[in-house]
Amino acid sequence: MQETGHRYFIINKPANMVSQFISSHNVGLLGDLDFDFPEGIHAIGRLDGNSEGLLILTTNKKVTKLLFQGAVPHKRVYLVQVVNKVSEESLNKLRTGVTIRIKGGEDYITPVCEVSIVESPELLAKQAHALPEYIPVTWLLIILTEGKFRQVRKMVKAIHHKCKRLIRVSIEDLVLGDLEPGCVKEIEEKDFFELLKIDNWQ
Repeated sequence: MQETGHRYFIINKPANMVSQFISSHNVGLLGDLDFDFPEGIHAIGRLDGNSEGLLILTTNKKVTKLLFQGAVPHKRVYLVQVVNKVSEESLNKLRTGVTIRIKGGEDYITPVCEVSIVESPELLAKQAHALPEYIPVTWLLIILTEGKFRQVRKMVKAIHHKCKRLIRVSIEDLVLGDLEPGCVKEIEEKDFFELLKIDNWQ
């Protein structure tokens, strides 16, 4: 038995699946995965339906507040495939802040973040296959410490590029690793909070 009785999982969420177990729409659900999740499980830090990669599931309702609403921001890393080549000027715009529209219709300038071009994305995520060769693309590695609704997609759009794939590869030291799309991994409670760099979880 774990210290609080709660359970913690990560999944490699495939595209075309929402971060929910129930929906009124005809969409792919977490319950479609071949895994017997415990009662009371829910997703933390959701990914939209088209996005892929690291998704946390837990029965512990305190995790959202501890991870995303605390005083100390937590680093999230995304592998992003965009159409066409991204210029150094556009990279610098992403790094220093771009204007996006957020909830309520307000304009919001994104804070300083880390952005780099990745030449070999297969080293970061197995499912990072490219589009057909005749379509020029750029793979970006974007590191944020916040997550407004569809923020990464909006940031890419702000520099006039279309996001084709978005894969979250890590949150702090909790990494996707070699977990295959659609697969689930359970993590011990102590390890879970240590990897997320959360000290005050007990």
